[in-house]
Amino acid sequence: MMWLSLVVAWLDWLLQVHCVASMPLTKHLKVAIVDPNPALSLRNYYDKSEMPDSRVSTITPATISLFKDVGAWEHVQQQRHAFFDQMQVWDYTGLGYTRYNARDVGKEYLGCVVENKVLCNSLLLSLQQDADSRKTIIPAKLTSMTLPPKSPSSGSSIGHTTMDKLSGMAKSDETFEQIQLRRLAKLELSDGQHIYSKLVVGADGAKSHVREMAGIKTSGWNYSQSGVICTVEHTLENHCAWQRFLPSGPIALLPIGDKFSNIVWTMGSDDSTRHKLMSVDDFVEAVNYALDHGYGPHPQSSSLDHYIESLPWITGPGTLSTREHFEVPPKVINVVSERMAFPLSLMHAHNYASSQVVLIGDAAHAVHPLAGQGVNLGFGDASALAKVIAEGLSLGADIADLALLKKYEKERKAANITMMAILDGFQKAYSVDFGPINLVRAAAFHGAQYIAPLKKTIISYAMGDKKWPLFS
Repeated sequence: MMWLSLVVAWLDWLLQVHCVASMPLTKHLKVAIVDPNPALSLRNYYDKSEMPDSRVSTITPATISLFKDVGAWEHVQQQRHAFFDQMQVWDYTGLGYTRYNARDVGKEYLGCVVENKVLCNSLLLSLQQDADSRKTIIPAKLTSMTLPPKSPSSGSSIGHTTMDKLSGMAKSDETFEQIQLRRLAKLELSDGQHIYSKLVVGADGAKSHVREMAGIKTSGWNYSQSGVICTVEHTLENHCAWQRFLPSGPIALLPIGDKFSNIVWTMGSDDSTRHKLMSVDDFVEAVNYALDHGYGPHPQSSSLDHYIESLPWITGPGTLSTREHFEVPPKVINVVSERMAFPLSLMHAHNYASSQVVLIGDAAHAVHPLAGQGVNLGFGDASALAKVIAEGLSLGADIADLALLKKYEKERKAANITMMAILDGFQKAYSVDFGPINLVRAAAFHGAQYIAPLKKTIISYAMGDKKWPLFS
């Protein structure tokens, strides 16, 4: 039997443990990671000479800062990663495009593409180097979870007054430890262990068992689309993130280092199966067709565009990308990884926190991958939860206090729902091929390309700046 302060069920959001371990007020908490992933036993860096994995994440400067704070970024730097300082987004109709440049907001880069296995490995390596943190890694699955009964008056977990009454009714042969265990969540694991914890953090993905066992409901819908991912090769190194909206959904080309890029291609479920099974040559041809002249012409600058460029009160000083013209992405010459496909959906938990259970990451929300923001939302959850717990401890609160956890929920729901609404709106707006809507989309592209305050706002928000400096 193990008695813990905090259990993080599964490894999907290892950063949560790191945030807790790095704060003075939470460093003393006993934490367990419950996850059967064999990567938990890895102790070395991934070899940069290996072919890049197809599962990657685009992390923002805000997430990079968080990794630096917990000491994990130095390990990412020793493994494959690729910064990009430019981005181009355009529509298959040829009616508009927009380019972004990190120098527009005085930064060196817009983001960094990192393989998921590198992110997890870097967090693990830095945890293993922290001799002071009190963490235990358990390579097992969660099979059942029993929570203490709720107080009828408050709806929260049983408090000290109720427990005192129960203690008075305890059998004479019951030990004090057995009485105390009544306050804790009991988790039974696939290896036969059972552990007790004050707080269970469900970080086990969109199909979260913790969320299901806690009885937390969700809302959402399927997009009737799948995302096809793989790693491709070019003749030259790619330093730009590219995204083109097609009739079936967006296709993204993301740099991953050397002469490699990652493909994230949204399409119908039947089409995804066909693209997975087609020959390498046919798939390469399909990718180049989708990223170049296929489905419609390249965007062309009009006389109106040139006129707008001449108006400094619109384009603004120092916004370099307003004068950058459309470019054709680098040609793909080969596929160097397995092609994988996964169904796309939107999901949001009605509650992030309940009695002695809290959800973070995909366990609380799942979004469309068209902007690569899902992982950054999850890391934001982990950071916010650690801060709320630390603030609670400084005031003498219990880490499982529902009122405390609701503060985390309130903060993160606002940020997550906003991003979910934006991404879902983009998905729906670009799923319709209709003349008037196409013109509206073109106007949006032109606004994002030439109106400097709007461009800077979009960049700042995408980079993780929560201030939304619209006209600063």
